[in-house]
Amino acid sequence: MEISDLITTESVIPHLHATSKKQALQELAKRAAGVSGMHERAIFDVLLERERLGTTGVGNGIAIPHGKLPNLDRLYGLFAKMDKPIDFDAIDEQPVDLIFLLLAPESAGADHLKALARVSRLLRDKSGCEKLRGTDSAEALYAILTESATSHAA
Repeated sequence: MEISDLITTESVIPHLHATSKKQALQELAKRAAGVSGMHERAIFDVLLERERLGTTGVGNGIAIPHGKLPNLDRLYGLFAKMDKPIDFDAIDEQPVDLIFLLLAPESAGADHLKALARVSRLLRDKSGCEKLRGTDSAEALYAILTESATSHAA
């Protein structure tokens, strides 16, 4: 499972404007609907339901909201860099500025978990996150996300 299997330059958002966690999830659901062909409301509801179980704000300014949807044909990812960090109820209580959204088919099982682990490993890399925070174009963000994935594949 490579990051390039999950995202394209079209699913990288270099400037996401939102002032709250809910607004960020709404914006991400809207963008994910365009990429996946799924209904925006269905995506938003799944993300909200997952957040009720516990925050996907994993710390260090990073959130990995995720959910499973029926009728999704494959795994989809979206990466967003916030214009301004927002409160995401993160486990370390720090605001979030990097968000990697992951959507999986209901039948994904282990593939969903592998993708989550892959994204988590990628975003635990402090120097990679610094590069992401210092970049403002979708193409450059995509290159950093997919390049660092290749170098950590072992």
